[in-house]
Amino acid sequence: MIIVNNISDFSSKEQTFVTIGTFDGVHFGHQKIIKKLVFEAKKKNKKAVLLTFFPHPRMVLQKDASIELINTIEERAMLLEKTGLDYLIIHPFSKEFSRTTALEFVRDILVNQLNISKLIIGYDHHFGKNREGNITQLTEYSHLYDFKVEEIPAQDIDDVSVSSTKVRRALASGNLKTANNYLGYNFMLNGNVINGKQLGGKIGFPTANIDVKESYKLIPKTGVYMVKSTIDNTTVFGMMNIGNRPTVNGSHQTIEIHFFDFNQNLYGKNLTIELLLFLRDEQKFETIELLTHQLKKDEETVRNYIKNNI
Repeated sequence: MIIVNNISDFSSKEQTFVTIGTFDGVHFGHQKIIKKLVFEAKKKNKKAVLLTFFPHPRMVLQKDASIELINTIEERAMLLEKTGLDYLIIHPFSKEFSRTTALEFVRDILVNQLNISKLIIGYDHHFGKNREGNITQLTEYSHLYDFKVEEIPAQDIDDVSVSSTKVRRALASGNLKTANNYLGYNFMLNGNVINGKQLGGKIGFPTANIDVKESYKLIPKTGVYMVKSTIDNTTVFGMMNIGNRPTVNGSHQTIEIHFFDFNQNLYGKNLTIELLLFLRDEQKFETIELLTHQLKKDEETVRNYIKNNI
């Protein structure tokens, strides 16, 4: 898959099959559309192209600082690479671009720039200035500019029973198993290991503190999770705490991972953490000793799960 960072940089002599959307989560519903796109493109010997936008339109048009996305743009690209797409176009979304009319979008971008042969979209898709474009206009323009349009019926998508909103709700409520089932992969957090207060090491549970730099990335419900990561080509399991560390009067949210059977300096490393199981809510303990006792129980729970299920 070739990643193109601006529509104007795309060039293909071959005609393309295109789909358009945010595809946050790249969940089963999204995968259904993309599989169809890739299958039909290969069958007709065309190129399969996914056009997406970043930043998210709400970040630009509404200055929505509260938006929470399941994937960072880098994670989304990594997931889409596995789908068989020929091209991923990540076009910068700006106020200027938002003023592109539906006609201009079809004529200048889909037809003239992307050399489109067929457009495959999810149901109720809107595009262009003020979201004025819809399936009716697309069908009219497709006759004018000689390309095909296929809308995935609502029933087909509903059968999958997945939406990005459902995934976000599951993660926010600690229902990690449901979220991962919807996604078809383990929800992940990515960040650099930064210096912490090293309190974990003093009680026998040294931790790597992860700094997720993207403010729009969804952070799941506070609590303790079973996790895994790949470090230097080795899979390492552990447990992660997301929260304010109330037992030691923490003042802000941190993400800390204790890896099992692992002794290596990770400061400055970039890690991708896969969340496997929600263990319990974060809680305040009266003493450090009680916290340590609970952490030992958490470790035993995770090690037993690994032994019996992985």
